[in-house]
Amino acid sequence: MAAYVIFQADISDEEQYERYRAASPATVAAAGGRFIVRGGPTTLLEGEAAPGRTVIVEFPDRQAALTWYNGKEYAAARLLREHAAEGRMYIVDGVD
Repeated sequence: MAAYVIFQADISDEEQYERYRAASPATVAAAGGRFIVRGGPTTLLEGEAAPGRTVIVEFPDRQAALTWYNGKEYAAARLLREHAAEGRMYIVDGVD
């Protein structure tokens, strides 16, 4: 069953975040993932808006998503994001 990593962030340093955006796609692809949403425009339908930017990445399963997140390749990219954005990232299982 597919699993989705969802990242919602408020970007504080656009220049540094661009470095992260350039570094992260190769790590996602290497782990079998693909971007579904990468910060496009949003329309709020209910509740409070999430901060700034929403990214959704699809992986073949939860384990692939965890392996990507905990892998050394993504750890290097994540360091680029560390002081450029604050937010939340989580995994959600898809449905069969």
